[in-house]
Amino acid sequence: MVIKHYDAKFKKELNPKVGLIALSTDQTIENDFQNICNNLPVDIFINRIHNKNPLTKENLLKMGEDLSSVTKKILPDEKLNTIAYGCTSGTIAIGEDSVKEKILSAKPGSYVTTPVTSAIKAFKLMNIKKIALFTPYPDAVNKTILEYFIKKNIEVSSFASLNLNLDSEFANVDPNYILEISSKLETKNADALFISCTALPVLNILDKLEQMIKKPVLSSNQTLIWDTIRSIGYKSPIKGYGKLLEN
Repeated sequence: MVIKHYDAKFKKELNPKVGLIALSTDQTIENDFQNICNNLPVDIFINRIHNKNPLTKENLLKMGEDLSSVTKKILPDEKLNTIAYGCTSGTIAIGEDSVKEKILSAKPGSYVTTPVTSAIKAFKLMNIKKIALFTPYPDAVNKTILEYFIKKNIEVSSFASLNLNLDSEFANVDPNYILEISSKLETKNADALFISCTALPVLNILDKLEQMIKKPVLSSNQTLIWDTIRSIGYKSPIKGYGKLLEN
């Protein structure tokens, strides 16, 4: 049988489309998105952007040159509802406005989010003004993170870092070790603990860590996923990954 004319009324109802820009070196972010979004009414399309190791501001800045072309290759000529750029330190190095501008030049009309954009949005929602901060970064990159939060009027009351240089090292840190050392970070004077970096495997320990320190715990991937799914209209609470996703 040959169907000569396709009847458009039989076109299936489409889920919102999300584009995820992951670093070529990131071994964690895709699994985190899949863990939360696998059964949600959203379709996620991933492209990777070249990221040169070691982690330095200079190498992070180089990603800015490729953002538009990488974005354009996610479902070329099709509209994406939301685009998530998966790099905390890269967003700060390149600049939030510049990241958004480069992405929108390729996909006009999309909602654009990043780990720091989503983190600040989450802080406002939860009335968080002081944070304890945990990162895996080397000193020079930590400096840019601290400066960013100061500019956003977020006080960092305590701070700890693993002082690592490679995304592969970040991904291979035992989550139980992160749980142990981050739970010992001084949080008495903080409203919440923020764990920075999309490559750190912390999503599955956030609930347990919140129970241990009796404070909200937020992370780069958690806030990014939260802002992404809320932006496409999914409002139901999701349990198991920290209080934020229950909002």
